[in-house]
Amino acid sequence: MASEAQGEETGLVFHPMDQFVVNPLFGGDTVMWYTPTNVTLWMALTVLAVFALLVLGTSRRAMIPTRMQSVGELAYGFIYRMIEDVAGKDGVKYFPYIMTLFMFIVFSNFLGLLPMAFTTTSHIAVTGVLAMAVFLTVTILGFVKHGLGFLGVFWISSAPLILRPVLALIEIISYFVRPLSHSIRLAGNMMAGHAVIKVFAAFAAILAISPFAIVAITAIYALEVLVAFIQAYVFAILTCVYLKDALHPHH
Repeated sequence: MASEAQGEETGLVFHPMDQFVVNPLFGGDTVMWYTPTNVTLWMALTVLAVFALLVLGTSRRAMIPTRMQSVGELAYGFIYRMIEDVAGKDGVKYFPYIMTLFMFIVFSNFLGLLPMAFTTTSHIAVTGVLAMAVFLTVTILGFVKHGLGFLGVFWISSAPLILRPVLALIEIISYFVRPLSHSIRLAGNMMAGHAVIKVFAAFAAILAISPFAIVAITAIYALEVLVAFIQAYVFAILTCVYLKDALHPHH
């Protein structure tokens, strides 16, 4: 009813942002922290999809792998090499955490492309928790491994002495902005792409321009498939960069 009233007031017959509304699964209008919602449902489906690929799909460990086992092994090798290249050998021990992050995000992104699905990574509440978990993990790890020496991450020893205090201030601001930029980048890209698809889908109902709208939807959808993977990759590789700072804080 609220959407219809808004449409009458604004003249819009479609609402591209309605797909991001959080709704209770079992009726009602109030959403509490314990209320099962469409977000809860699709996050659970994401976990089940990851479990099916990495656990069930590789359970036989066949010498001639099935398609699911091949995909699982490719994902494993891809993330392992990324951690090794970015964070070094010391970072490999944190492989399970980064692999879990990557698989959860990439499956959330891809499942969100299904018709009538809900893209959980389009919500800053979800990406914010993931980003804050990374921020706290690497910060605590840095102090545990190096003590106050971890503060060396803010001191650019290779810079001229007169510039070091200014650069240190910039580094401190940049460090504490990390969870914000880390989360907004993912949520913003996922929300923007889905909203654009919804807008062109509304134009597809207009006979005169429907062929152009359908072509545009197809092109944007293909782009979103690429973006779904790239954003998961960016989130994971930035986590590796932050991990490297925690393991080797001195510039």
